[in-house]
Amino acid sequence: MSKFEPILRIENVSRHFGSVAALDGVSFEIAPGEIVCLVGHSGCGKSTLLRTISGVEQIDGGSVMLAGTVVSGAEGFVEPEDRNIGFMFQDYALFPHLTARQNIGFGLRGMSRKDAATRVGDVIARLEIEALAERYPHMLSGGEQQRVALARALAPQPRILLMDEPFSNLDRGLRDTIRRETVALLRQLGTTAIVVTHDPEEALAIGDKVVLMHKGKVIESGTGDAIYSFPQTAYAAAFFSQVNRIPARRSGDWLDSALGRFPAPCGSSGPVQLFIRPQALTLNEGGTTATVKARVLLGEIEELTLDVAGLDDPLVMRTSARRGVEVGQRVSVGVAPNDVLVFAADEAARSTLPHGPVAAE
Repeated sequence: MSKFEPILRIENVSRHFGSVAALDGVSFEIAPGEIVCLVGHSGCGKSTLLRTISGVEQIDGGSVMLAGTVVSGAEGFVEPEDRNIGFMFQDYALFPHLTARQNIGFGLRGMSRKDAATRVGDVIARLEIEALAERYPHMLSGGEQQRVALARALAPQPRILLMDEPFSNLDRGLRDTIRRETVALLRQLGTTAIVVTHDPEEALAIGDKVVLMHKGKVIESGTGDAIYSFPQTAYAAAFFSQVNRIPARRSGDWLDSALGRFPAPCGSSGPVQLFIRPQALTLNEGGTTATVKARVLLGEIEELTLDVAGLDDPLVMRTSARRGVEVGQRVSVGVAPNDVLVFAADEAARSTLPHGPVAAE
């Protein structure tokens, strides 16, 4: 396999459960050593896609290619045990009657006892969990169980590691620490990994590529920077950040709204909505007059809720610059034109609709 050839190629994959499309024409590629985050709300098909990649779930159409070979599709099917794909479960799935060392070596039964012991020892040393090796799962904390589960998944040296919500069972502070350690280790090893998460911040933080799914489809994919800063769809813009939705109308080369006039993108026509993130709003002279409806301190961030004449919904503004404003005070709100996202009104409306029939996760 050329180093430029994708290690995994998903082409037009579909999977149905009755009348519900769990996967609907899913396509994307993964390069060797890349960490890809599959992100989306519950029921969007993320976990079903992992199972089709691993081979425990059949597909109804399309193909899954691993290192240039079709492993699921019309050309054939490769059994899960022959794909050399690692799987790390959300609940870790450690065997309670085995020590950490025995759990880590469980998937190495095809190796000689000596080689397996050497491999397990290497993984334990690399993850720096020597102190846990002879303990049973019930003797381990959540973070320690996560490390052992990761070691077990890495021990067979899989071509791809699949991780289903691997950090969701950890407390927030510990989750951030374990996540950083895990990603650093995967990069050090050059491991190709697919991480399923429902957390937008987590996906943006760890993914070389982020794949956003909704109702069995890939809505958008790209680097975290690109998908956050330049979303191509209203759904992606609203998924990765809270947004203020501001109706606007076109007037020549401009868009007029309750927050002022902004340049109209080329090709835009008809009613539009402006998406403005809370951190893009500022308090400055010469802006739009607003009344402070609420003020909440969120640690380093202050959140203001602002009433603006002509808007049905209040604005939400977040800033790290404490301005000492009070509820009921009149202020002036501004926004930089470069921080305004513009979408057709009908597309913006669809991005707020409740989900349809829930697909298998």
